[in-house]
Amino acid sequence: MTDKFNIALVRRGYSRSGGAEMYLKRLANGMAEAGHKVQLITTDQWQEDQWPFGSVRHLRTKTVIGFADELEQVRPQLGCDVLFSLERVWSCDVYRAGDGVHRAWLARRRRFEVPLKQFVRAASQKHRDLLKLEESLFGKRNAGGTIVASQMVADEIVDFYGYPANKIGLVRNGVPLGKFRFDPDVREKSRAELKLKSDEIALLFAGSGWERKGLLFAIEAMALCKNRKLRLLIAGRGSARSYKTTRFLFWRENPVRFVGEIGDLRPLYTAADIFILPTIYDPFSNACLEALACGLPVITTRSNGFSEIIENGINGSIIDNPANLTGLRDAIRFWSDSSQRDAARVANVARASQFDISKNVAQTLKILTTSG
Repeated sequence: MTDKFNIALVRRGYSRSGGAEMYLKRLANGMAEAGHKVQLITTDQWQEDQWPFGSVRHLRTKTVIGFADELEQVRPQLGCDVLFSLERVWSCDVYRAGDGVHRAWLARRRRFEVPLKQFVRAASQKHRDLLKLEESLFGKRNAGGTIVASQMVADEIVDFYGYPANKIGLVRNGVPLGKFRFDPDVREKSRAELKLKSDEIALLFAGSGWERKGLLFAIEAMALCKNRKLRLLIAGRGSARSYKTTRFLFWRENPVRFVGEIGDLRPLYTAADIFILPTIYDPFSNACLEALACGLPVITTRSNGFSEIIENGINGSIIDNPANLTGLRDAIRFWSDSSQRDAARVANVARASQFDISKNVAQTLKILTTSG
């Protein structure tokens, strides 16, 4: 085998603002620049004009199990040296657990759900299918190797499935740091477009899957602050109607603003003062890392693998329980002080400098090219 590999990347769905999709594009770009041949195995949700890095093979089946079954059938035809899946499938050479451990996520979620909702979720075919695939990869050892972005996920894989720890590689997420930086001129323009006044403090929440990422906790905590200068910007895909709140009706202007699904979040990072993601479960939030690179203090939870790379009170705030509204309120109040934010900006840019996407690509390629 030569030192250049034919790598088949597997990802079933597609979201224009999805962190997993954005990461996969950055990874594929780095692989292609390193001289490797890259192909994508996906569904027709992923359009070819969104994949300029190599060939795209669209599988017909969109269901979780159907996609995994069809991948097994076409695998001999792919002609790849390494099958690298970012999706739960029956088997692969290397699996990247970017979505975390489904059993762990369900266990965490149950703590915040009423019994009826727990029963409905347990009866869900999709959840049962995901658990079957996860069991195949980890329990039956059909993932030759596994890559994780946080120690939290590595521990969950070992604890829930007894998967060998020596087959798990820790590769932190990375972002193109040259594109994520604080720019005063862009900030002024972005805030003007968002109609943010100079004395208003903008909190930014970004991501899809708002229930899992703790949007309700962010809204409730901001309400507890009782600070009329606070504004919460919410970016991503979700139902805004479910989060309309009466807590701010006594205000002249509703401080919660839904800005929709946005492909390029950089103007929002620059306009914001604080990034908040009180997530119930996140293997490692790309959005948090991007915000950190732009100098923003990040308020998040211990259930976010990203929290492993920051220091509480220096780069942001880490809350043990996302439902701890008092803790979230106090964190928002702390970072509402401009002098605290100014000090954090320097520290955050320095911390983020260790997580450029080039480092992630190099570490990932090392694992992929030695997996056999």
